[in-house]
Amino acid sequence: MPRNTLTREQILTAAIALLDAEGLEGLSMRALGQRLGSAATAVYWHVGSKDNLIALAGDQLWHDIALPDPDEVGWRTAATVMAGDLYAMLTRHPWLLQAFGSFLMFGPGKARHDDHLLAIYEAAGFAGPAADQAAAAVFTFVLGNALGPAATASLARKLRREGSSAEQAIGGAQVEAREIAAPFPRLRARLDTHSADHGAAPGGTFQIGLRAILDGLEALQRGPAR
Repeated sequence: MPRNTLTREQILTAAIALLDAEGLEGLSMRALGQRLGSAATAVYWHVGSKDNLIALAGDQLWHDIALPDPDEVGWRTAATVMAGDLYAMLTRHPWLLQAFGSFLMFGPGKARHDDHLLAIYEAAGFAGPAADQAAAAVFTFVLGNALGPAATASLARKLRREGSSAEQAIGGAQVEAREIAAPFPRLRARLDTHSADHGAAPGGTFQIGLRAILDGLEALQRGPAR
């Protein structure tokens, strides 16, 4: 596809698909050009550099997150929806968590998200730095919960590139992990549950944790009980 018919939107859509499949380590301008039926030079012409491409692709994903109006649905519902959408977005696109540690990832999409997030906690009664603290508490909780699925996806890609079966390798590691856990009574009791799976947590963990944080913020806003 010649560069004069290639658009930035097409490039970002293809880049996101490639990153979802191969992670940061699998992204190259040549591989992206092949997906687009274009030369790598044409891609460079539109996005400038690989780092800029990753930043642009990452920022595009923030538009997947809904911005519910706290005045219409209440601040807790709005906060819950945004946290759930963020978690879903990060687990659909686990490479974005990788990118946070290596690239400057801020643009209009994330600014749109962050501004609305602050508006929600201001609607809850937090002001100034307190609104930032409340938003950051929920935001970092979501990031932490998304790390497990992201790490599992990254490991599976690594094993695949090395020619290994991810299922077999993880299964072998779990056998060893079970042996290590066996002498510890609480871990031993969980060996045959979903909690023993690689990178797994009990069902509902995210929802329970989010509810606990929002309960705490609500209590903090109400102030000490009289």
